[in-house]
Amino acid sequence: MIKRTGLPLAFTAAWLAGTAIAQETECVDNLIRVNPAAAYTVDGALVTDNRSGLMWKRCAEGQTLSMDGTSCEGPASTFDWSQALVHAAGSSFGGYQDWRLPNVKELFSLVETCRRNPAIHTEIFPDTPAENFWSGSPSGRFDGRAWPVSFDSGSTSSFSFVTNNMHVRLVRDPS
Repeated sequence: MIKRTGLPLAFTAAWLAGTAIAQETECVDNLIRVNPAAAYTVDGALVTDNRSGLMWKRCAEGQTLSMDGTSCEGPASTFDWSQALVHAAGSSFGGYQDWRLPNVKELFSLVETCRRNPAIHTEIFPDTPAENFWSGSPSGRFDGRAWPVSFDSGSTSSFSFVTNNMHVRLVRDPS
């Protein structure tokens, strides 16, 4: 049985309610997000979310996938928000030229609130730092701030200054 861990789930669940990306699998109380391995198709260093169709890099920027595909090696890089946007736009990983920062809803779709430290499926996204990752979504309410997602607790916040350094996971829409 999965137990709630006292995370601020009511806000994030209500915020994502009704979106295609917010589809949840078996949950005890419909507030705990679980992303089973079957929700993804892994192809080496890339993974496709079968629900949204989005293609993700399995490792955070700065890390490389091990030869056996079970771990991400090296330290994950950090960027301020402007650097992260530029870095994403300039990536040609896997021969694709259309990498970008995910919006906050896309990035939050990777969160598993039944896990912590990190709050993500670690077989699919190995060695993910249990820290904040930038989304491409500006705050909208606060100048000079943007939305990160914490893969420590699985929460979001629009209060992060764009000058802060955070990790990055790139995404692309293959359609």
